[in-house]
Amino acid sequence: MLDIRELYSSLQTVKILQNIKMNEIIEKNDQAEMPRHIAIIMDGNGRWAEKSGKIRVKGHEAGARTVDRIVTLCVEIGVEVLTLYAFSSENWQRPALEVSALMGLLRHYLKRETKRLIEQGIRLHAIGRLDRLDAKVRRELAEACQKTAAGKKMTLNLAISYGGRDEICDAVSALCRKVQAGELDCDVIDDEMLTAHLGTAGLPDPDIMIRTGGEYRISNFLLWQLAYTELYFSDTLWPDFAKEEFLQIIDNFQRRERRFGRVLQLPDSKLNPEPGSNHE
Repeated sequence: MLDIRELYSSLQTVKILQNIKMNEIIEKNDQAEMPRHIAIIMDGNGRWAEKSGKIRVKGHEAGARTVDRIVTLCVEIGVEVLTLYAFSSENWQRPALEVSALMGLLRHYLKRETKRLIEQGIRLHAIGRLDRLDAKVRRELAEACQKTAAGKKMTLNLAISYGGRDEICDAVSALCRKVQAGELDCDVIDDEMLTAHLGTAGLPDPDIMIRTGGEYRISNFLLWQLAYTELYFSDTLWPDFAKEEFLQIIDNFQRRERRFGRVLQLPDSKLNPEPGSNHE
């Protein structure tokens, strides 16, 4: 029979080793290039609840605790912007009871976390068709954004009632209205101008997009902004997504060469091959 003291000692040893590994990753990340903007599709709350024999809202509650962990970690390691896909435009099609529960969780988060966001220096920002939200939710969201506006350490960007296609259409409509009003010549519209009319105007494009839950699609999330973003797909359900896996993803990101369509510097022999040589 296994001695309970031996079991406890083994578990403590594993925990210590995990903390050492995590600290090594954080120290390495401090020395390397940190991604400025990380975007996350937080998928798997409902499946986590089903696997646990619980109702779906319990999965969303567990997912909210993961949000707390990842937000705090991002501040600690120096991420400038964290965008979370909190509620998509398609999510309005879910059962009314679940939508109501999600809106209730959002209100609870705003009431519970606004003070902590201020203390941590986090500015809250929201994108999406917020006019579809209940008036109380809109008011409380606007108040939280206003109260945290002075935050300088990180921007927490919540995508709520959000769809990437909707965002692009709204930006195009805004530009069209300016053309119709004679304020803008349509021939001068370019990608920078359209970017300036998106909900993310003023924020850098994401360096990393993470989707948990084992699905391999971006689901109408930041379609314009993800043009050169590094994509990571995790099989882990969002409530189980741990700091260690998050840091490993950053470590992997820092090993990648990001060329943005360019060719990295090549040796002179490759750029100027000798006559008769065969360089492909």
